[in-house]
Amino acid sequence: EYRRLEDCEEDSPPGEEEEEQLLLHVTEGPTDSWHHIKDLDSFFTKISWHISLTPPHIYHFHQRNGFACVVLSDVLELVQFLFVVTFSTFLLCCVDYDVLFATRPLNHSHVPEHAKVTLPDAVLPAPQCARRLRGSGWLLFLLVLAGAVWLCRLVTALRRLVGYWEIRSFYIRALGIPAEELCNHSWQSVQARLLALQRRQPLCVPRRELTELDIHHRILRFRNYTVAMVNKSLLPVRFRLPLLGSVVFLTRGLQFNLELLLFRGPAALFQNTWSLRPQVKRAGARRALARGLARAAVLLGVANLALCPCVLGWRLLLAFFSYAEGLKRAPGSLGARRWSLYARHYLRHFNELGHELHARLGRGHAPATKYMDSFSSPLLAVLARHVGFFAGSVLAVLIVLTVYDEDVLTVQHILTAITLLGLVVTVARSFIPDEHSVWCPEQLLQRVLAHVHYLPEHWQGRARRAETRAEMAQLFQYKAVFILEELLSPLVTPLILIFAFPPRALDIVDFFRNFTVEVAGVGDICSFAQLDVRHHGNPQWLSEGHTEAPPERQAEHGKTELSLMRFALSNPSWRPP
Repeated sequence: EYRRLEDCEEDSPPGEEEEEQLLLHVTEGPTDSWHHIKDLDSFFTKISWHISLTPPHIYHFHQRNGFACVVLSDVLELVQFLFVVTFSTFLLCCVDYDVLFATRPLNHSHVPEHAKVTLPDAVLPAPQCARRLRGSGWLLFLLVLAGAVWLCRLVTALRRLVGYWEIRSFYIRALGIPAEELCNHSWQSVQARLLALQRRQPLCVPRRELTELDIHHRILRFRNYTVAMVNKSLLPVRFRLPLLGSVVFLTRGLQFNLELLLFRGPAALFQNTWSLRPQVKRAGARRALARGLARAAVLLGVANLALCPCVLGWRLLLAFFSYAEGLKRAPGSLGARRWSLYARHYLRHFNELGHELHARLGRGHAPATKYMDSFSSPLLAVLARHVGFFAGSVLAVLIVLTVYDEDVLTVQHILTAITLLGLVVTVARSFIPDEHSVWCPEQLLQRVLAHVHYLPEHWQGRARRAETRAEMAQLFQYKAVFILEELLSPLVTPLILIFAFPPRALDIVDFFRNFTVEVAGVGDICSFAQLDVRHHGNPQWLSEGHTEAPPERQAEHGKTELSLMRFALSNPSWRPP
């Protein structure tokens, strides 16, 4: 559980709340357009804030393979939004399901009595479709709302287009990387050119040289705070529910709302991309700030609750269009496992970029799958063998009949029966262990640890226990569980914001005040991200005398030490102070 530091009600010294302008901004002439940049965070992560309110991320620009791929992706996302809305409206208003399901005969005198129904026969004429659309007030309201959202996304995409071109020009002119060669350059190569550019043509005024750690601080400023709060069990993402026990709930919707609340919204603790509000650094203002943050969380939760029907409907449509075909083609795909969003925060090192985390967890996917598959219930295995036999026998007969005479497929619900029986057989087989495999859970868990680096200490020597597997399932969840959580997110997120977040508001405000340091030329950063083992190290991971951190200031599970080792290995030219 989160351990609170001792409260300090004394105010900060006079003048401490005055904002210090760390970075200057000069843009004169085409050759100096990247000289002395004010908001270097926006440059490294979003570039040229003055050009676009939501400009592209320079790191993501590299990871998404350049201008053409980024623009094409944005355009197709707009097209996909239009397609989902248009196709859903067509299915609701322009299809005659009585004709499609043959519950009503065609009203065409020239059509033979036993003629097959074609798709055009089930589509209503355009005037009739328009009348049904105009007769549904709620559907018109939803279409107007969807149109407004699409227009906002279009305006945002157009504004981003300018930023995309700016980044493209920066890569070509300042870094010397042609657009067609960007895919051949690793991020380490781009980072090295950025550091060389700072020495040749300063991007940052107060510091003559930037380091790899400075760049990571700017790209991951907010992410480091989130990782630290998850490490200290401060965010309201873990709950104890009746019958279910300990449950972790963190979805993309909840993450978006928490980031909006803490970093980007009008009531956020950050006043811009690089500095906290002056009041946050004053101990005397902590309670007033906590009340304001709690009030903002409740208002945001109420807004989420009001938009819940629309968001839930959109999530259902998107999930159906995304997964229905894959489920029919490969029913076992929902039984595959993936790292949960909570795991991606819990297992993430400080200052670890997205592609580095993805690669590390990708290497740990195979051993984690083998570990989770090593648990089998003998009772379920016996039951699954017999259920699979019964369902497979019926399925085999139906397949043989369809091969013998394809007219069998015209029998009502025969395709449905084949599909469901195939699903039952696939699910049953997943519960039957491989009789030729010999599993050793302890060794498998050690292989997982070799890649993910963080596992609770109480798991040691208990890899065979069901409790360990249940906790591992919170980190390495079924894809079906992931989809279900995302579908439930519009319902659960407002409840967390309204009821679970406000009691944590004071602790969160204190966390930002106690664990923020101001670095010249960088701004306010999470102190854990400095990788300072003396102030945040854990005595279990260090020799005696190498840390002065009290328990409440120590990172859990050796995160400071492991993050320092990983960063030094990933950036060999970096020299820690």
